Amino acid sequence: METLIQLDKTVFAFFNQTIANPLFDKFFPFITNGEHWVLLYAVIIIWLLWKGGRNGRICVLALALTITLSDGINSRLIKQAVNRDRPCHETGMYVRSLVPCGGGKSFASSHAANNFAAAVILSFFFIKMRWLFFSIAALVAFSRVYVGVHYPIDIISGAIIGSLIAYLVLFVLKKVKIINC
Repeated sequence: METLIQLDKTVFAFFNQTIANPLFDKFFPFITNGEHWVLLYAVIIIWLLWKGGRNGRICVLALALTITLSDGINSRLIKQAVNRDRPCHETGMYVRSLVPCGGGKSFASSHAANNFAAAVILSFFFIKMRWLFFSIAALVAFSRVYVGVHYPIDIISGAIIGSLIAYLVLFVLKKVKIINC
């Protein structure tokens, strides 16, 4: 386990420090800030509800269920159980903090969990655009390491947790015959 933690810290240092440059120092703090995504999310939800028909409304329902579960399970259960400090809170470690560190725990990343959960749901309904949904999720997830608030294993775990929860929601919606496939 110690070897895995050390590898995680080494990879973190590479992404947080070694590849640092002025362009990324502007781009990734912007990407990581959820407030910059609110308008886009609102437009997508309104469009789905207004023009998406039955599938659009089911997609919004699936997104709401998935994000609620993903965020709740990750933030209230997993983070509390694992209790891993963020890199920006760890003593004796140099971290380039490009955004406020936050008071929460590090493992697993809720940004990664929620964005990958949304990517899975949106990809189910809009398969031709899955490259866009997963690209956005990956950029947001990577930004969390670059700005200094998460370790890579937090991101990978968050992506897996969010994706699994999304697949579970889709499975249940299929079983209760809300969606067909």
